[in-house]
Amino acid sequence: MRVAIIGSTGQLGTDLLEVLVQAGNYEVVGLSHREIECTDPVSIQKGLKMARPDVVVNCAAFVRVDESEDHPNEAFRVNSLGAFAVAKACAEIDALCVYISTDYVFDGGKGSPYTESDASHPINVYGASKLAGEYLVQQASPRWLVARMASLFGKAGSSGKGGNFVETILAKARAGESLRLVNDIQMSPTYSRDGAQALEILLRQRASGLFHLANAGNCTWYEFACKALEVVGMGNRIEPISSSSYPMKARRPKDSSLESTKLGLSLKECLRPWHEALKAYLVEKGHLSSDS
Repeated sequence: MRVAIIGSTGQLGTDLLEVLVQAGNYEVVGLSHREIECTDPVSIQKGLKMARPDVVVNCAAFVRVDESEDHPNEAFRVNSLGAFAVAKACAEIDALCVYISTDYVFDGGKGSPYTESDASHPINVYGASKLAGEYLVQQASPRWLVARMASLFGKAGSSGKGGNFVETILAKARAGESLRLVNDIQMSPTYSRDGAQALEILLRQRASGLFHLANAGNCTWYEFACKALEVVGMGNRIEPISSSSYPMKARRPKDSSLESTKLGLSLKECLRPWHEALKAYLVEKGHLSSDS
């Protein structure tokens, strides 16, 4: 199977490329921003025709949630129209189009984790742009797979956000800075390596449709940070605060936790509990020894 990854140098793209290469059953073509401009249909068509893939995984995205409120045109240009252009190009070469979406397509009012059958209702521009991308991919390509992931953290970090949450917290703790984190917003932190492994399984199974791919369980940002410091043996105090005392431009869902009703045993094992995934990440990054 020949797989092209658009956004191959990003957080998820980096791990997915490595996972597919290590699996050994794929020819993998990494397409960074230099090879493909994800908002330019001509660039997309040219790049994919040269790559000749059976599958295209679109990891390119405008992920700056607050900035999306000030620049909605840019968010929709990348996350919606760009996704549409990729899907159309996939249809032309009969390739499966894989679109990476987000938990922010939900409003957080359910009060329990969202499954694939729950109705979407985004409350910020970023979430709306990603949901529009989902719809446009399904409209443009007869062969599609939408994978919703949440609160990604991985070794490559997010270039759009300047790293990842775990590294930011550890750096601030080591510098002795005060730490205040929101403790009333629930989410499903997801190790990008595990998300990549789950995607590989779906590709191997020739799956299609909508899937939630997030590590099991949920927590607040405060709880996530506390666990990270606990695992590496740092005793810095973190002050829990309410989201109302930390105003942001974009509204956040109060509980955008994800779970899936569609995953087989192999995928459930891959998407282990978030605290186990966090420990694996800390080992990978050298913050923790493998025998800890």
